[in-house]
Amino acid sequence: MSRDQIESIKFELLMAISKKCVFLDRDGVLNEDNINYTFLLSKFTILPGVLEALYNLKEAGYVLVVVTNQSGIAQRKYTQRQMELCHIFLQEACEHVIDHIYFSPYHPSVTNSLLRKPGTLMFEKAIAKFSIDVKKSWMVGDRGRDIIPARQLGIKTIQIGNEIEANEMGDFKTESLLEASKLILKSGKKK
Repeated sequence: MSRDQIESIKFELLMAISKKCVFLDRDGVLNEDNINYTFLLSKFTILPGVLEALYNLKEAGYVLVVVTNQSGIAQRKYTQRQMELCHIFLQEACEHVIDHIYFSPYHPSVTNSLLRKPGTLMFEKAIAKFSIDVKKSWMVGDRGRDIIPARQLGIKTIQIGNEIEANEMGDFKTESLLEASKLILKSGKKK
C-alpha cells in the first residue's frame, strides 16, 4: 500500500467514527442571563425545557458541549470556583448528560485570548477531544459571538431570541433550547 492509500484509509476511518455534537452557549441558552453576570448559585436558574432538550439530544446520540465566555473571572467580579459551583449544579440537575464544559475566563480589557468567543479555540478543543464531525454538528447561542466561530468551522447554527446583529444571525432562529432541540432532531431524521 502506498502512503496516500494509508492516509486515505485513516481519513475514512476517522470519518466513520466521528461524532455529531451540539455546542451550547451557557447564559441565555441553558440558564437565565443576568446583565451583572450569573455566578451566584442562588441566582443560577435553569431555563424551562432545558433538561428535556438535553436528554432528548443525548438520547439521539449527540455529544453535548458547553462553550461559554466567563469574562467576569478576569475582571475579578467573581471567582472561578463560583463559576464551577454553577457548573456542578447544572451537571447534577441534568444528570451529567453534558459531556464537557469549556470556558474562557478572559476579557479583552484585562488580557486577550484565542479561547474567548468569537475565537474558535474552545470549539477546536472539543472537536479534537471527541472526534466531532462539524458537518453533523450544531451550535445553539444567543449572541453573534456564539454564531461567528461555529459558522467559521462549518457548524450549523441556531440563535435563541433576537439579540443578534443582522449579519451575525444563525442559520435558524428559535425562542428556546427545547424548540432548537426539536429542530435539530427533526433535521437528523430527514437524512
